[in-house]
Amino acid sequence: MHHIGFFLYPGHQILDFAGPFGAFEAVARIAGRPLYALEVLSRAGGKVRGSGGAMVESRAPKGVALDTLIVVGGDIAPMRAPGEVAAVRALAAKAARVASVCTGAFLLAEAGLLAGRRATTHWRVAHLLQREYPAVRVEADHIFIADRDVWTSAGITAGIDLALALIEADHGVEMAREVARELVVYHRRSGGQSQFSPLSQMEPATDRIRLALAFARDHLAEPLGVERLAEAVHLSPRQFSRAFRRETGETPARAVERLRVEAARLRLREGAEPVEQIARALGFTDPERMRRAFVKLHGIPPQAIRRAARQNAD
Repeated sequence: MHHIGFFLYPGHQILDFAGPFGAFEAVARIAGRPLYALEVLSRAGGKVRGSGGAMVESRAPKGVALDTLIVVGGDIAPMRAPGEVAAVRALAAKAARVASVCTGAFLLAEAGLLAGRRATTHWRVAHLLQREYPAVRVEADHIFIADRDVWTSAGITAGIDLALALIEADHGVEMAREVARELVVYHRRSGGQSQFSPLSQMEPATDRIRLALAFARDHLAEPLGVERLAEAVHLSPRQFSRAFRRETGETPARAVERLRVEAARLRLREGAEPVEQIARALGFTDPERMRRAFVKLHGIPPQAIRRAARQNAD
């Protein structure tokens, strides 16, 4: 029996908890026997108020031994209270595997559990996680990330994707597929968070990084290496790369690629330009490079986006 504990705190997001809990719960119905023992934990036990005022019954973690600890997301300020951090740190020390859903990554980071590791969180706050915990390697586009025995996931419903991946790791791909069918969700969701968070909507903290993004958008057809972007905002390449990563959770190269994909996607949907012409006009140099970028960020090639736009128009 694999023992999973969900850690709650005042202000947790109820779907961050209920989604993955329901996925693990479904395993018993499919297997015909319980394979997971599920426990709801909080620092002091008792009822814990979550989003929308929902109250969830929990128990204190004293004496609990877990195989997997899952910290759910929610309001960042209350989760980082010293008592919550100490409770999670103590539980994690005895767990074989630790995971977070959405902003729960902030609690893991505050407990020192993400230092030196790759991690993700909701796209809206990925830059904040990178800025406040520079020892964490934040990769904002992922739905979930497994770095050895520590797993993190993106926003809210990505907790279900995380649970399916954990189930697959524990009991194989067929069980994960059956659970996905039971929940009527995708077994493996295509694309990353970029499909929900266009880079054009990012709001870096400083004017220089905002200006760098604006400069990149205005010069997509040209080479946009770190040196060029740094020069445009009067920083050294090293200073610029560090500041950009800290404020956006992205490398400059990855950000430029996303800006080009976003611009190409709009032109594919709204016009009839040949794919080759769009690729050259936006700095991809050739259609194959643009195709690879689309598959990486959206899970589909450029031609599929054009076909979908035509079908919708019909």
